[in-house]
Amino acid sequence: MPNRLAHETSPYLLQHADNPVDWWPWSPEAFEEARRRGVPVLLSVGYSSCHWCHVMAHESFEDIVTAAYVNEHFVSVKVDREERPDVDAVYMEAVQAATGQGGWPMTVFLTPDAQPFYFGTYFPPSPRHGMASFRQVLEGVHAAWTDRRGEVDEVAGKIVQDLADRSLAYDSPEMPGENDLTQALLGLTREYDTKSAGFGGAPKFPPSMALEFLLRNYARTGSEGALEMAVGTCEAMARGGMYDQLGGGFARYSVDREWVVPHFEKMLYDNALLCRVYAHLWRTTGSDLARRVALETADFIATELRTNEGGFASALDADSDDGTGKHVEGAYYVWTPSQLREVLGDEAGDQAARIYGVTEEGTFEEGASVLQLPGAEADPEVRARLLAARAARPAPGRDDKVVAAWNGLAIAALAEVGAYFERPDLIERATEAADLLVRVHMDAGARLARTSKDGQVGANSGVLEDYADVAEGFVALASVTGEGVWLEFAGFLLDLVIDQFVGENGTLYDTAHDAEKLIRRPQDPTDNATPSGWTAAAGALLSYAAHTGSEVHRTTAERALGVVKALGPRAPRFIGWGLAVAEAALDGPREVAVVGPQGDARTRELHRAALLSTAPGAVVAVGEPGSDEFPLLADRPLIDGGGAAYVCRNFVCAAPVDNVADLGRKLSEA
Repeated sequence: MPNRLAHETSPYLLQHADNPVDWWPWSPEAFEEARRRGVPVLLSVGYSSCHWCHVMAHESFEDIVTAAYVNEHFVSVKVDREERPDVDAVYMEAVQAATGQGGWPMTVFLTPDAQPFYFGTYFPPSPRHGMASFRQVLEGVHAAWTDRRGEVDEVAGKIVQDLADRSLAYDSPEMPGENDLTQALLGLTREYDTKSAGFGGAPKFPPSMALEFLLRNYARTGSEGALEMAVGTCEAMARGGMYDQLGGGFARYSVDREWVVPHFEKMLYDNALLCRVYAHLWRTTGSDLARRVALETADFIATELRTNEGGFASALDADSDDGTGKHVEGAYYVWTPSQLREVLGDEAGDQAARIYGVTEEGTFEEGASVLQLPGAEADPEVRARLLAARAARPAPGRDDKVVAAWNGLAIAALAEVGAYFERPDLIERATEAADLLVRVHMDAGARLARTSKDGQVGANSGVLEDYADVAEGFVALASVTGEGVWLEFAGFLLDLVIDQFVGENGTLYDTAHDAEKLIRRPQDPTDNATPSGWTAAAGALLSYAAHTGSEVHRTTAERALGVVKALGPRAPRFIGWGLAVAEAALDGPREVAVVGPQGDARTRELHRAALLSTAPGAVVAVGEPGSDEFPLLADRPLIDGGGAAYVCRNFVCAAPVDNVADLGRKLSEA
């Protein structure tokens, strides 16, 4: 019989709807039930494309004996971390503080007042590698709850107090200056892997936000070191196994230092961020590799992740059927030499094995290899034949829920890539997703819902990153399309950021003032897999202020950047987006107004040149003279009846220009 998850919209929760564990969704009723029964709460947090979440589900939550024990002694609550990032953040902070590490699945035992007292991540069905089995953990927690209740309550109270004491405050919310950004660049240089590129050791994650900082720093200062780190890392990721050499798009991370073997899940947010990074790298260097990867990744998002409603799905699974009915990680993506020969013939198969780094021993598991492209570009025909053969394999599952924040990131990426490479279809896909967010996710008061699925809005409120990333996407779409309505929508969202998320001294919270009260109000300025809501909001506020001249939006952005001054020089890898926004603030950012008659070729060229400028965070408005679509277009006459471009910084404007060369010079002036 299905449990209480059968009517949820989250694909992850629905995966557990037929478990013998009597799951509840996160709700006041679940904690009320624990109070009534006098038992602790077992909180299990994961997401649909998480490999070890599936493993623990098969081993423990689908086991009738284990489930019977859980149902007798606990109230079990299942949370999709992608739907409730606030719940995830609060308890993950506790797990990391207690154990020094975290991850998913996350397993936390709580009192009926939602206070945590025992933590872990994945627990195996029987003891191994020094880890207790899940059953041993359950029995130990039940014994402590029954026999040492006072001790449990004391531990829980202390943990909650410790979390409360970790609140983030800084004395003077001062914007980072030139010296702070130089120190951050030095810090990244020290952590750069000169052998394999990227930062730190294994596992290696795509450092999208730090790469945006490096590209902006190079644009503003001419630092060759910054550009070399960006180029080296982008090249290593694109030629390694983390990039899908056949179908485009990136996997979540590399398990090794050399970018050979990925964790195979493909997330919308990684692909949106990296698509934009490679487009910006091409804009900076003209690299053919960057152009190819930006376009292939955009096409992957626009085809593989697009939902029927025009939004973008959250993820593709790491696991898929290996052809024998068994779900195996990476089965869809890996190859053996004999499989290559089978598709291409002996000679071409052996050549493909050399080009793609497929060996007899294998670079992954059981003699299979992940495709890489360490040297020459692959033959397009060979690639097409392998892609067609792969399409016959059972495909990985897709998490179809639409997350507002990640769709905002995808809108920005597709709009820009569409404009740079003259692909109007990509701009259309971005516009359709933006339209879905307005129609389905945004209510009459411009409040955002976090998720939707199949066109039905989810029950969870948007968090700061939703407002910030959607506003970022809308501002980018406005710049590309010349449709001022998207800037207007961004303004509605950013007014809510100022009204609902700003705390004392310019700090920002991840949840709204009127959101559900948890044991602690989450507040994290550091980047994780995506830009932190805090610094993403600073970036969107800064762009909106540049477009409109709004003093309150500019001031809020500058005060929010105080945290970058505090953390940037010390931990640059973890506040990359904040550093990128600080680069934009130091550069102005520049405001570009392009005016011209509709259909005018000169206006089109000037608009494209403005979008292709590497000036950090530059904002672009385009329209006819006298248009009220954008504030930046007011009182901008034409030049000799044709298109004209105006470049301003901090609302001081240079003389207008009517050709691309002069515009380029104005945009690159120090």
